[in-house]
Amino acid sequence: MSGWAGLFCDHACLLGEGPAAHPGLGRLYWLDILGRHLCERPFSGGTTTLHDLPVMASMVARVDDATLLLGAEDGLYLRDIATGRMRRLVPLEADRPETRSNDGRVHPSGALWLGTMGKHAESGFGAIYWFFRGEVRTLFSGLTIPNAIAFSADGTRAIFADSQAGTIWRVATDPATGLPTGDRRVFVTIPPSEGAPDGAVIDEEGLVWNARWGGASLDAYAPDGTRVRSIALPARQVTCPAFIGPDADTLVVTSATEGLDPDRTDDRFAGRTFTVPVKVKGRFEPVVRVA
Repeated sequence: MSGWAGLFCDHACLLGEGPAAHPGLGRLYWLDILGRHLCERPFSGGTTTLHDLPVMASMVARVDDATLLLGAEDGLYLRDIATGRMRRLVPLEADRPETRSNDGRVHPSGALWLGTMGKHAESGFGAIYWFFRGEVRTLFSGLTIPNAIAFSADGTRAIFADSQAGTIWRVATDPATGLPTGDRRVFVTIPPSEGAPDGAVIDEEGLVWNARWGGASLDAYAPDGTRVRSIALPARQVTCPAFIGPDADTLVVTSATEGLDPDRTDDRFAGRTFTVPVKVKGRFEPVVRVA
């Protein structure tokens, strides 16, 4: 297991999640779900800006250079980058105050997959939804903590996980719509003693980079599910990776302090966002198609 490179951001999130790069602005955006913040920082470093949010949000995607889309506890929101104004675009489980959004990614077609879960991780409360040009469909239900949503570069394959089950599945997808075209099959199973699968990205070479909650590592898996590398990180509860930099060749990983001792003497880097010491052939997520 190789070591970590350093801190991208020293701000400690309660539950850092959902990082996504905005290459047009040269910035990374990510969420502190429980802290109700949208975090923003240039690729090159500098000041991290925390934007207060009126709702718990868990993921962010580009619509264009002026607008972001946020996946939140009661729906999908459009957020004006310049003013911070938000409006709900589509309600999602708005009638279920016991649930919130969780992991999400944009398929190469521009379709969004977004997971929901119980606010206390209640068994079976979770689902994964598909959103494309204003339409919403339920793809998978009966999950507990949906995570690790990611797509191959050609749009023919998706992965997703239930962290509670310790399992990542793969499923074929339609490159034009991002909808599943077959049954899900087990891709990776992680024993509880090693942690649980959290957020993931897939690089241009097909490697799956998965943050292992409770395992203090970012793991790389070959397309056949073989673990080919583990990179140690200085926080046990790592949550989600993203590609940044002008060439998308740098990986960053978010983490969380949720549930830890407030003094965090045994996990003093918890909640920070890290860079990792590998150069990758990454790629930026496409814009999400809202209309």
